[in-house]
Amino acid sequence: MSASAYRSVFRPGLFDGRVVLVTGGGSGIGRCTAHELAALGATVALAGRRTDKLERVAAEIAAAGAQASCHPVDIRDEEAVAGAVGAVLARHGRLDGVVNNAGGQFPAPLETISLKGWDAVVRTNLGGGFLVAREAYRQWMKAHGGAIVNMIADIWHGMPGMGHSGAARAGMLNFTETAACEWATSGVRVNAVAPGWIASSGLDTYDESMKSQLRRLRGVVPLQRFGTESEVSAAIVFLLSEAAAFITGTCVRIDGGVPNARHTWPARPPAHASDASAPFDGFHLASSPRMLRED
Repeated sequence: MSASAYRSVFRPGLFDGRVVLVTGGGSGIGRCTAHELAALGATVALAGRRTDKLERVAAEIAAAGAQASCHPVDIRDEEAVAGAVGAVLARHGRLDGVVNNAGGQFPAPLETISLKGWDAVVRTNLGGGFLVAREAYRQWMKAHGGAIVNMIADIWHGMPGMGHSGAARAGMLNFTETAACEWATSGVRVNAVAPGWIASSGLDTYDESMKSQLRRLRGVVPLQRFGTESEVSAAIVFLLSEAAAFITGTCVRIDGGVPNARHTWPARPPAHASDASAPFDGFHLASSPRMLRED
């Protein structure tokens, strides 16, 4: 494999003939996941609010010799979501997988969050994800089966400083578990992934106080580092693949063990190098967030 190709751990051609919709596919984890799926043979349908970002990623994928289409949509808009899923089916004739990755939030303590701000985050991270999954099920997967992977977050034991996002992501976990039961009769598997602190472009969108806190938090991680976009993508790809055929209604944590950290056992720097916990980065176009390079 050339240095300019995605270095996936999965076998070539794993998704040949498959169509996968990736929301939030214009940047960050969504962009990385779209590239990996395309490198493994999938035709990728990129969805998101900004057409320019989707077209840039589609061009990157085309340059690598794979296929992607662009479907601008605000996932909070019910009619628009139904139309976007319909457009994917009209363009590609099938929909085998969904990566429900689109989302957004802003840091704030609960007492300062307005109802408008709360609703904006919950409508995106919970309502939008529900609409995308529901339309994929209604329009194709109910009759043909498929796999859905929902994006949540490190919500365990609360999410101080982002309570609106934590509540929405917790709701998405419960939705995942419910849909896995209700839609199993149609041969549809529904799972979730829960990234912790990932070195993704989204880190650069926060203000300086939040960036400073994030730099410090790396020392709290038992594995003493941030995760990579490729490590999240690999978990998503596995859950979409045939190897996960008996896995549904579950959540894969990708967090370096943060929820297991205890004040009675401070995190320590690695005593020695280990291939088992060394960062994996197979994305040939990945770049470290500016805020981490400034550290």
